[in-house]
Amino acid sequence: MTPSDHATAERYAARHLCRGWACLLVFIAVGLALESLHGLKVAAYLDLDQAVRRHMWTLAHAHGALLGLVHLGLAATVRASPSLATCTQGHVASVSLDLASLLLPLGFFLGGLWHYAGDPGLGVLLVPVGGALLVLAALLVLLGLRPAPEA
Repeated sequence: MTPSDHATAERYAARHLCRGWACLLVFIAVGLALESLHGLKVAAYLDLDQAVRRHMWTLAHAHGALLGLVHLGLAATVRASPSLATCTQGHVASVSLDLASLLLPLGFFLGGLWHYAGDPGLGVLLVPVGGALLVLAALLVLLGLRPAPEA
């Protein structure tokens, strides 16, 4: 590995560290806001006909926080295996994780914001796209970590 490859790996790691901690900050705050709605007994959140909203927003909070941890895991992985940052698989995995971190929580949030007759709103259609991107990111990281075949 060249010094430039190590610098690239360090940039990737730093970017995912920042994104991971940013996700944790945002979604810990979201969790506190949801707890406040619960504690203040806000009807728009707690009424029985708002169960879909409550579940969707809880899923948005949980997935957002979990994805923050996945970003931190990817940062540690890139530092342990710097070649991942210089291969196409690593780059696509990074972008896929970034998009999944946006689409999954946003889909759950929007699905709960506007819901109809016990069903989540159309925003929930972002969730399977985000989920597929997350699966793709994990697969590409795994493939990028495989040792090269011996000659």
